[in-house]
Amino acid sequence: MPRFFIEGAAASPGDVLAVTGEDARHIASSLRMRPGEPIVLCDGRGTDFFSTVTGVGAEVTVRVDSVSSSVGEPPYGATVYQAAVKGDRFDTVVEKAVECGASSVVPFVSSRCVSRPDPKDAPKKIKRWEKIAREAAMQSGRGAVPTVGGVLSFTDMLREAAKADVALFCWERATVPLRDVLKGKKPSTVSVVIGPEGGFSDGEAAAAENAGLVPVSLGSRILRTETASGSVLSVLSYEFDV
Repeated sequence: MPRFFIEGAAASPGDVLAVTGEDARHIASSLRMRPGEPIVLCDGRGTDFFSTVTGVGAEVTVRVDSVSSSVGEPPYGATVYQAAVKGDRFDTVVEKAVECGASSVVPFVSSRCVSRPDPKDAPKKIKRWEKIAREAAMQSGRGAVPTVGGVLSFTDMLREAAKADVALFCWERATVPLRDVLKGKKPSTVSVVIGPEGGFSDGEAAAAENAGLVPVSLGSRILRTETASGSVLSVLSYEFDV
Protein backbone atom coordinates (compact mmCIF):
# COMPACT_ATOMS: atom_id res chain seq x y z
CA MET A 1 0.00 0.00 0.00
CA PRO A 2 1.44 3.43 -0.92
CA ARG A 3 2.80 5.32 2.09
CA PHE A 4 3.54 9.03 2.52
CA PHE A 5 4.59 11.34 5.33
CA ILE A 6 2.46 14.29 6.29
CA GLU A 7 4.53 15.64 9.16
CA GLY A 8 2.71 17.08 12.13
CA ALA A 9 -0.74 15.92 11.07
CA ALA A 10 -3.34 15.01 13.68
CA ALA A 11 -6.53 13.22 12.72
CA SER A 12 -9.22 10.80 13.83
CA PRO A 13 -11.31 8.36 11.78
CA GLY A 14 -13.57 10.31 9.43
CA ASP A 15 -11.29 13.34 9.20
CA VAL A 16 -9.99 14.53 5.83
CA LEU A 17 -6.28 15.19 5.24
CA ALA A 18 -4.62 16.81 2.22
CA VAL A 19 -1.37 15.79 0.57
CA THR A 20 0.33 18.58 -1.38
CA GLY A 21 3.47 19.34 -3.34
CA GLU A 22 5.74 16.68 -4.78
CA ASP A 23 3.96 13.85 -2.96
CA ALA A 24 0.61 14.88 -4.46
CA ARG A 25 2.14 14.94 -7.93
CA HIS A 26 3.65 11.51 -7.36
CA ILE A 27 0.33 10.08 -6.21
CA ALA A 28 -1.53 11.57 -9.16
CA SER A 29 0.96 11.25 -12.01
CA SER A 30 3.29 8.36 -11.15
CA LEU A 31 1.04 6.07 -9.13
CA ARG A 32 -2.10 7.24 -10.96
CA MET A 33 -4.18 6.67 -7.86
CA ARG A 34 -7.90 7.33 -8.02
CA PRO A 35 -10.67 7.98 -5.47
CA GLY A 36 -11.53 4.85 -3.53
CA GLU A 37 -7.99 3.46 -3.41
CA PRO A 38 -6.27 2.81 -0.06
CA ILE A 39 -3.28 4.81 1.13
CA VAL A 40 -1.32 5.21 4.36
CA LEU A 41 -0.19 8.58 5.72
CA CYS A 42 2.20 8.93 8.64
CA ASP A 43 2.64 11.95 10.91
CA GLY A 44 6.39 11.35 11.24
CA ARG A 45 6.01 10.81 14.99
CA GLY A 46 5.01 7.17 14.98
CA THR A 47 1.31 7.33 14.05
CA ASP A 48 -0.17 5.90 10.85
CA PHE A 49 -3.44 7.00 9.24
CA PHE A 50 -4.92 4.22 7.13
CA SER A 51 -7.02 6.13 4.64
CA THR A 52 -8.97 6.16 1.39
CA VAL A 53 -8.29 8.59 -1.44
CA THR A 54 -11.26 10.91 -1.95
CA GLY A 55 -9.92 13.42 -4.47
CA VAL A 56 -6.99 13.73 -6.87
CA GLY A 57 -5.85 17.06 -8.28
CA ALA A 58 -3.33 19.75 -7.43
CA GLU A 59 -3.69 18.31 -3.94
CA VAL A 60 -4.78 14.84 -2.97
CA THR A 61 -7.44 14.48 -0.29
CA VAL A 62 -7.94 11.36 1.79
CA ARG A 63 -10.46 10.23 4.38
CA VAL A 64 -8.95 8.68 7.50
CA ASP A 65 -10.42 5.23 8.14
CA SER A 66 -8.36 4.15 11.15
CA VAL A 67 -5.40 5.28 13.25
CA SER A 68 -2.67 3.10 14.73
CA SER A 69 0.91 3.22 15.95
CA SER A 70 3.58 2.69 13.33
CA VAL A 71 5.29 -0.69 13.45
CA GLY A 72 8.37 0.29 11.44
CA GLU A 73 10.42 1.90 14.22
CA PRO A 74 12.97 -0.11 16.23
CA PRO A 75 12.89 0.04 20.05
CA TYR A 76 16.25 1.84 20.12
CA GLY A 77 17.70 4.91 18.48
CA ALA A 78 20.69 4.09 16.30
CA THR A 79 22.89 6.86 14.95
CA VAL A 80 25.30 6.04 12.14
CA TYR A 81 28.44 8.16 12.14
CA GLN A 82 29.82 7.72 8.63
CA ALA A 83 33.21 9.04 7.50
CA ALA A 84 33.09 11.16 4.35
CA VAL A 85 33.33 9.01 1.22
CA LYS A 86 33.94 9.61 -2.47
CA GLY A 87 31.31 10.34 -5.09
CA ASP A 88 27.72 9.48 -4.37
CA ARG A 89 28.48 6.69 -1.92
CA PHE A 90 27.12 8.71 0.98
CA ASP A 91 23.76 8.70 -0.80
CA THR A 92 23.85 4.90 -0.61
CA VAL A 93 24.83 4.99 3.06
CA VAL A 94 21.87 7.21 3.93
CA GLU A 95 19.38 5.16 1.92
CA LYS A 96 20.43 1.77 3.28
CA ALA A 97 20.94 2.97 6.85
CA VAL A 98 17.39 4.34 6.92
CA GLU A 99 15.99 1.12 5.45
CA CYS A 100 17.85 -0.87 8.13
CA GLY A 101 16.54 1.21 11.05
CA ALA A 102 18.92 4.11 11.71
CA SER A 103 17.33 7.10 13.43
CA SER A 104 20.01 9.49 12.19
CA VAL A 105 23.08 9.62 9.96
CA VAL A 106 25.96 11.98 10.72
CA PRO A 107 28.97 12.53 8.42
CA PHE A 108 32.43 13.21 9.83
CA VAL A 109 35.97 13.67 8.60
CA SER A 110 38.88 11.44 9.65
CA SER A 111 42.56 11.39 8.70
CA ARG A 112 42.23 8.95 5.81
CA CYS A 113 39.17 10.49 4.18
CA VAL A 114 39.83 11.07 0.49
CA SER A 115 36.70 13.20 0.28
CA ARG A 116 36.88 16.51 2.14
CA PRO A 117 33.43 18.15 2.13
CA ASP A 118 33.42 21.83 1.26
CA PRO A 119 31.46 23.71 3.98
CA LYS A 120 29.94 25.88 1.24
CA ASP A 121 28.35 22.80 -0.34
CA ALA A 122 27.09 21.35 2.95
CA PRO A 123 23.55 22.84 2.96
CA LYS A 124 22.84 21.58 -0.57
CA LYS A 125 24.23 18.11 0.20
CA ILE A 126 22.33 17.81 3.47
CA LYS A 127 19.11 18.81 1.71
CA ARG A 128 19.67 16.00 -0.84
CA TRP A 129 20.48 13.48 1.88
CA GLU A 130 17.35 14.49 3.80
CA LYS A 131 15.29 13.87 0.67
CA ILE A 132 16.90 10.44 0.25
CA ALA A 133 16.20 9.66 3.91
CA ARG A 134 12.55 10.65 3.55
CA GLU A 135 12.06 8.54 0.43
CA ALA A 136 13.78 5.55 2.05
CA ALA A 137 11.62 5.96 5.16
CA MET A 138 8.46 5.90 3.04
CA GLN A 139 9.62 2.88 1.06
CA SER A 140 10.57 0.88 4.14
CA GLY A 141 7.51 1.65 6.25
CA ARG A 142 9.19 3.77 8.88
CA GLY A 143 7.17 5.73 11.42
CA ALA A 144 9.56 8.69 11.46
CA VAL A 145 11.92 10.35 9.02
CA PRO A 146 15.54 9.93 10.19
CA THR A 147 17.67 13.04 10.35
CA VAL A 148 20.96 13.81 8.61
CA GLY A 149 23.41 15.89 10.62
CA GLY A 150 26.10 18.35 9.63
CA VAL A 151 29.70 17.29 9.07
CA LEU A 152 31.67 16.81 12.32
CA SER A 153 35.37 16.68 13.03
CA PHE A 154 36.73 13.34 14.25
CA THR A 155 37.07 14.66 17.81
CA ASP A 156 33.55 16.08 17.92
CA MET A 157 32.19 12.85 16.46
CA LEU A 158 33.80 10.79 19.24
CA ARG A 159 32.45 13.10 21.90
CA GLU A 160 28.93 12.82 20.50
CA ALA A 161 29.02 9.09 19.73
CA ALA A 162 30.26 8.21 23.23
CA LYS A 163 26.99 9.45 24.77
CA ALA A 164 25.06 6.39 23.52
CA ASP A 165 24.28 3.39 25.74
CA VAL A 166 26.28 1.26 23.31
CA ALA A 167 28.98 3.01 21.25
CA LEU A 168 30.47 0.83 18.51
CA PHE A 169 33.70 1.73 16.72
CA CYS A 170 33.81 -0.59 13.71
CA TRP A 171 37.47 -1.31 12.93
CA GLU A 172 38.93 -4.03 10.72
CA ARG A 173 41.74 -4.67 13.22
CA ALA A 174 39.50 -5.03 16.26
CA THR A 175 39.45 -8.46 17.89
CA VAL A 176 36.18 -8.35 19.84
CA PRO A 177 33.23 -9.69 17.78
CA LEU A 178 30.15 -7.52 17.52
CA ARG A 179 27.97 -10.29 18.95
CA ASP A 180 30.02 -10.37 22.17
CA VAL A 181 29.62 -6.64 22.71
CA LEU A 182 25.84 -6.81 22.24
CA LYS A 183 25.28 -9.89 24.41
CA GLY A 184 23.02 -9.18 27.37
CA LYS A 185 22.44 -5.56 26.38
CA LYS A 186 19.12 -3.77 25.95
CA PRO A 187 20.16 -0.29 24.82
CA SER A 188 17.95 2.72 24.25
CA THR A 189 20.62 4.37 22.09
CA VAL A 190 23.38 2.99 19.90
CA SER A 191 26.21 4.70 18.03
CA VAL A 192 27.70 3.00 14.97
CA VAL A 193 30.96 4.56 13.78
CA ILE A 194 32.12 3.62 10.27
CA GLY A 195 35.43 4.66 8.73
CA PRO A 196 36.34 5.82 5.22
CA GLU A 197 37.64 3.75 2.31
CA GLY A 198 41.12 3.62 3.86
CA GLY A 199 39.91 2.71 7.33
CA PHE A 200 40.97 4.24 10.63
CA SER A 201 44.53 4.80 11.81
CA ASP A 202 45.88 3.19 14.98
CA GLY A 203 45.84 6.60 16.63
CA GLU A 204 42.17 7.12 15.81
CA ALA A 205 41.29 3.68 17.16
CA ALA A 206 43.13 4.47 20.39
CA ALA A 207 41.36 7.83 20.66
CA ALA A 208 38.01 6.14 20.18
CA GLU A 209 38.69 3.62 22.92
CA ASN A 210 39.87 6.37 25.26
CA ALA A 211 36.63 8.26 24.56
CA GLY A 212 34.58 5.25 25.66
CA LEU A 213 33.74 3.62 22.34
CA VAL A 214 34.20 -0.11 21.88
CA PRO A 215 36.31 -1.24 18.89
CA VAL A 216 34.43 -4.15 17.32
CA SER A 217 35.07 -6.61 14.53
CA LEU A 218 32.42 -7.22 11.88
CA GLY A 219 33.88 -10.60 10.94
CA SER A 220 36.61 -12.05 8.78
CA ARG A 221 35.59 -10.19 5.62
CA ILE A 222 36.46 -6.56 4.92
CA LEU A 223 33.29 -4.67 4.01
CA ARG A 224 33.08 -1.62 1.80
CA THR A 225 32.43 1.53 3.78
CA GLU A 226 28.95 1.94 2.25
CA THR A 227 28.05 -1.65 3.22
CA ALA A 228 29.24 -1.68 6.82
CA SER A 229 26.53 0.34 8.53
CA GLY A 230 23.75 -1.73 6.98
CA SER A 231 25.48 -4.89 8.19
CA VAL A 232 25.70 -3.61 11.77
CA LEU A 233 22.14 -2.28 11.77
CA SER A 234 20.86 -5.65 10.57
CA VAL A 235 22.58 -7.32 13.52
CA LEU A 236 21.03 -4.77 15.90
CA SER A 237 17.62 -5.51 14.42
CA TYR A 238 18.15 -9.25 14.90
CA GLU A 239 19.23 -8.77 18.52
CA PHE A 240 16.84 -6.11 19.75
CA ASP A 241 14.00 -5.46 17.30
CA VAL A 242 11.32 -7.81 18.61
